[in-house]
Amino acid sequence: MSESAPLRIGILGAARITERALVAPARAGGHRLVAVAARDRSRAEAFAAAHGVERTHDSYADLLADPEVEVVYNPLANGLHGPWNLAALAAGKHVLTEKPSASNAAEAEEVMLAARASGTVFMEAFHYLFHPVTRRLHELLTSGELGELRHAEAMVVIPAPEADDPRWSLPLAGGALMDLGCYGLHALRMLAPWAGGAPRVVAARAGERAGAPGVDEWLDADLSFPGGATGTARCHMAYDDLEMSLRIVGSRGEATAPNFVLPQMDDRVVVRTASGERTERLGTRSSYAYQLEAYAARVRREAPLPLDADDAVATMRLVDACYTAAGLGPRPRTER
Repeated sequence: MSESAPLRIGILGAARITERALVAPARAGGHRLVAVAARDRSRAEAFAAAHGVERTHDSYADLLADPEVEVVYNPLANGLHGPWNLAALAAGKHVLTEKPSASNAAEAEEVMLAARASGTVFMEAFHYLFHPVTRRLHELLTSGELGELRHAEAMVVIPAPEADDPRWSLPLAGGALMDLGCYGLHALRMLAPWAGGAPRVVAARAGERAGAPGVDEWLDADLSFPGGATGTARCHMAYDDLEMSLRIVGSRGEATAPNFVLPQMDDRVVVRTASGERTERLGTRSSYAYQLEAYAARVRREAPLPLDADDAVATMRLVDACYTAAGLGPRPRTER
């Protein structure tokens, strides 16, 4: 197949995130939205009509059986990521899954093994990593301008979703860490090349959502790196405001991205050293557009990707460790 051939994408569900996370970048990149399926066919039909999807299917299984669908995008509730990722891989499809890839590390390991066996491209959608904002933070460490890494802190907080939102459901692997905190943990994991290796959890604290036992409304984690640097990852899913910041402190200076998760909303990187303070702007092109571009390059040209199923397992092990340290325990597995 031509290296420039459009991806042929099938969408599981009609989640709200899909419009900005997939539909818009797919249109911009000239890819085909071949099919969509939802538990309620009328929702799938409405989604298809609104977003130019070529056809609908009666079930997720029917979509996976569609021979024209080569890439499956999975934005379902957290607890349904694992089972439907496994099903898509078993069907021989490439998979782009919303984070996290599974409900817990054990299930993520099953997904990893299935991805290896399938020979297809599996990627967890940590889109922030592909944007110039995050790349610039890493460049500042590589250049030595910030000196040696000493500390990093991520804060990812949002106002509360509605009470019936699946993100508040323990059976669907809900919680602030699953939905938000995984970004902060992943961003800290990505600092391993400048920190002597991957971080480990030292301690964690969490507060449960009223009326939802076992579901974290907020969670704070303390981490340490082999090279001596420390890290903190804070997340809150019922906060007064939205904040998604990442601050990196080195021996010679520090750099902050006020919104590393959605840099298209705020593309600043603020650098402070002995020479003074400056603000760099890295561009408001969508992080999702960069992500799909990189994913398509991998599928079509076998270009390298920084994310794969092994990376997803490493993140889920850190998530599980945070839950365990906070006294809540890993999220339960969901059957499809």
